[in-house]
Amino acid sequence: MSDAQILIVTGDAGESYETLYAVHRFREAGYRPVIAAPSKRALHLVIHDFEPGWDTYVERPGYLVNSDLTFDDVRTADYVAVLVLGGRAPEYLRHNPKVISLIQEFDSKGKWIFAICHGVQVLITAGLAQGKRLTAYEHVRCEVEAAGGEYITNQAVRCGKLVTAQNWGSHPEFYREIFSCLKERRD
Repeated sequence: MSDAQILIVTGDAGESYETLYAVHRFREAGYRPVIAAPSKRALHLVIHDFEPGWDTYVERPGYLVNSDLTFDDVRTADYVAVLVLGGRAPEYLRHNPKVISLIQEFDSKGKWIFAICHGVQVLITAGLAQGKRLTAYEHVRCEVEAAGGEYITNQAVRCGKLVTAQNWGSHPEFYREIFSCLKERRD
């Protein structure tokens, strides 16, 4: 059992399945997941799904999850890694200067940074895409490339201390990569 903490970044309209899966999977592996959001309260998550006949995903109301602390309360020294979740939350979180400075601080300290789906938008805004191999939800591809990153179509991609994934359908590949990285930290 580890006492290591993983910071999870999300907010209202974060993806339900990505959030719950992350919390449960990290707990199962002995890590302590800590959810950070703009405010400490119940967050309204959403469910994104892929329906036949639609050109893009559909969105439905999802579960509620409580945030453990606000972005202002985060001390990067307390965490071994950060995970930026998808959904629509990254759409507005990437405009939050505190979120961007936290991600940049994780990077400057050489800590693991994980992002899934639209969460990659936060990494892009933090200036971490330039010269990196990344994946994300397919419609974020143009943002990755415009920021100087190389978009890869694999389900999960590791590039240095960054691990990215396309969407919740990528969980098996993404979490295999995540736990491989976290194991390196312990070895």
